[in-house]
Amino acid sequence: MLTLVMLLWAGNSIAARAVHSEIPPFTLAFCRWSGALMVLLPFAWPKIVADQPAILRNWGKILLLGAVGVGCFNAFLYSGLRYTTATNGLLIQAAIPALVLLFDFALFRVRPRVFQIIGVLIASAGVVVIVFRGNPAALATLSFGRGDALVLCGVVAWSLYTALLRIRPVIDPLSFLALTFLVGVIAMLPFALHEWQTEAVILTHKSIGGIAYVAILPSVVAYFLYNMAVGEIGAGMAGQTISLQPLFGALLAVPLLGEALQGYHVAGMLLILVGIAVPIAVPSIKRGEAD
Repeated sequence: MLTLVMLLWAGNSIAARAVHSEIPPFTLAFCRWSGALMVLLPFAWPKIVADQPAILRNWGKILLLGAVGVGCFNAFLYSGLRYTTATNGLLIQAAIPALVLLFDFALFRVRPRVFQIIGVLIASAGVVVIVFRGNPAALATLSFGRGDALVLCGVVAWSLYTALLRIRPVIDPLSFLALTFLVGVIAMLPFALHEWQTEAVILTHKSIGGIAYVAILPSVVAYFLYNMAVGEIGAGMAGQTISLQPLFGALLAVPLLGEALQGYHVAGMLLILVGIAVPIAVPSIKRGEAD
């Protein structure tokens, strides 16, 4: 499930890049969450009605998770990417797996296993290889400004959301998803209204298709699967798969954006895959030896 989620989220970046000249970022985010809510609501509404007592008891938790994981994350990330490079943004997002482990320990005293830490370090090295194109000298050109600080805030928000999914109320997954999307719509509306006063929104077949994609697959499908997966394997293991996003992004950019696949892409991808496999494979091998 998490592999599919990361593929869909990588496609979200490709789609956003493809329509950036036609749809401003906050408008795209508002359309993403309002579109997702409209798609989901007919299926979620009976569940929401049935879950109403539990929702009223846990509205604070739902509001917190929606504000952090949908509202804050998107507000910080979209605004930050207007002022920083894609290279910086990808590198900063590589901190998510480590931050998830940190929040999981700080809030719930879940100690990361040694092989989880090793896996995070290996996968992060793979992201660095891809971002800097295998050239260590590119580190000297890295700078940190306002946009980077905003993206970092978004990364912290997403890491916190992943850890906090542990407190998700026991309601139907569709109810939870629809309510958190509603929080996202409300959070994005003021930013989108400001854009509509200052920037043009151009609706074409391409931009409408981009909106449809980000509203359905990276939002409804991916969030549903991500929340389920975190519940199955825990925040720490789920957070580590975030490193797959730049891998899938590089692969998708070849056929969709005409970018070439280079040797450093392959090297980075191998490191990412090893980093994700280590915390899964090593404990399994040890259990097998013990048996």
